[in-house]
Amino acid sequence: MILQRGRVVLEGAGGSGAGMKAEGAVLAAVEAAGVPVAHMYACDGGVEVLGAPFLLTSFVAGETIARKIQRDPQFAVARQNLVGDLGRAAAKLHAVPTSQVGHLAEVDQVENYRLVLDTLGYAHPAFELGFKYLAGNKPPAREASLVHGDLRLGNVIVGNEGLAAIIDWELAHLGDPMEDLGWLCVRAWRFGGRAPVAGLGEYQTLFDSYREASGMAVDPDVVRWWEILGTLKWGIMCIMQTNAHLTGLRRSVELAAIGRRVCENEYDLLELLS
Repeated sequence: MILQRGRVVLEGAGGSGAGMKAEGAVLAAVEAAGVPVAHMYACDGGVEVLGAPFLLTSFVAGETIARKIQRDPQFAVARQNLVGDLGRAAAKLHAVPTSQVGHLAEVDQVENYRLVLDTLGYAHPAFELGFKYLAGNKPPAREASLVHGDLRLGNVIVGNEGLAAIIDWELAHLGDPMEDLGWLCVRAWRFGGRAPVAGLGEYQTLFDSYREASGMAVDPDVVRWWEILGTLKWGIMCIMQTNAHLTGLRRSVELAAIGRRVCENEYDLLELLS
């Protein structure tokens, strides 16, 4: 089994019980919908049992390290199947009735990251161009669905045949389901691979598998809008993580090093906008 304890509570920096309990509720809902996940045995948002909120799940065999999935010979078959597997899994999770995850909030991501960048106070003209494009090309509103929020290599367990489980559901929220497809295609999550989807496959393979499983056609322009937003968002998140180190909030060589990736996202964003 795998035990995940609430780190925030253990560090005495506030409670994470609500977040852990919410993640457990999402995990139960998506498993019932047929999404490949670790089976949840127990979830507790309090501190009485283990001294912190916790989530207890089954162990799922497989690999999470992107470079190994992309290169190791044992995953040769998985590489052929993974993009289609992810499209079908995304369709299943987006079909979960929102009434089953009514505790989740719907957030305007453009507005949220506009506020974050303004609050951080760093000038990034490339990101301003990104915000301008997003505002002028916003897709039509659609009914909100469950969104994983961080669907990418690194947050999936891959076996020799393909997708074994989707993990890390703490960023799940309500929103446009195309957000997940766009985020999966962000260049940073290709980990050096040339193919646009997770460095392993083509857009059309992802779109076709999603359509076959959901019955809904995918508009490539909408996914591209979300890919642009995802690139912009990850760039701002890199600033946030570096800022945590520079301000002393959480001193970390890893967080400091992530700062160099801001310019990568500026480059990727300009490429997408061109």
